[in-house]
Amino acid sequence: MSNYKLLGVGTNAKTIKGDGSEYLTAILYMTPYKIMVDGKSFNSCAMAKQASCIDACLYTAGRGAFNNVQTARQRKAEWFYKDKQGFLAQLIVDISKFEKYCNKRGIQPCVRLNGTTDIRWELLRYMGDKNVFEIFPNVQFYDYTKIANRKCKDIPNYHLTWSYSNANPEYAKLLDKALEQGMNAAVVFRSNFIKVVPKCWHKFKGYPVIDGDSDDLRFLDPKGGHIVALYAKGKAKKDQSGFVVDVPYDERFDGRHSELNIK
Repeated sequence: MSNYKLLGVGTNAKTIKGDGSEYLTAILYMTPYKIMVDGKSFNSCAMAKQASCIDACLYTAGRGAFNNVQTARQRKAEWFYKDKQGFLAQLIVDISKFEKYCNKRGIQPCVRLNGTTDIRWELLRYMGDKNVFEIFPNVQFYDYTKIANRKCKDIPNYHLTWSYSNANPEYAKLLDKALEQGMNAAVVFRSNFIKVVPKCWHKFKGYPVIDGDSDDLRFLDPKGGHIVALYAKGKAKKDQSGFVVDVPYDERFDGRHSELNIK
């Protein structure tokens, strides 16, 4: 499982209760911003500044805190911007190998290409022909994105969840547009929304809220128009930019205001 040049692959498949299906996810992690190539600076998260999520970015979370991991991600990003066709060729090799591994074990292969980036992979074609989703129609791809108008609804094996931030009011207004595109919206809450808020009030900005922490398989979520509640982890818990949202308080929450950390 370690012989992939670009993808990171876990060792444990996720079993979904009910139908017993198993899913294994491979993730591509790269440096998201300030990528220097031949004297030029590149940014792989086009909306990061508008969403004000740089300080709360999960790029350095978990293993990302180690220097050797950051160096490896930096090298991948540099390769991507120096030689996109060469990079895509290796990515295809990795995904093909991963798909074969999963097929032998009866597991559904899943791939997140934007583990720590927000690249429009649907626009990148290998040798001017097909994009990666067309090359691997039996692989389930999924990602989070901050680009509300990405036109991916017609790509059957690519699922996108828009990432909300209230740090910039203009960016926050894109919520309706993202949901109109058929996406759900992920909202990072400072407290555990699902546990704190009574089920009958599971709504945010008028949209129904679902639990996003039980698993990361966003393509299994109900179709569009839902808020995916995520619980802030690591340094994100201390974020004050507006990217991490305080759970909305209602006096009818059985006096639970002490759990909400509302200012």
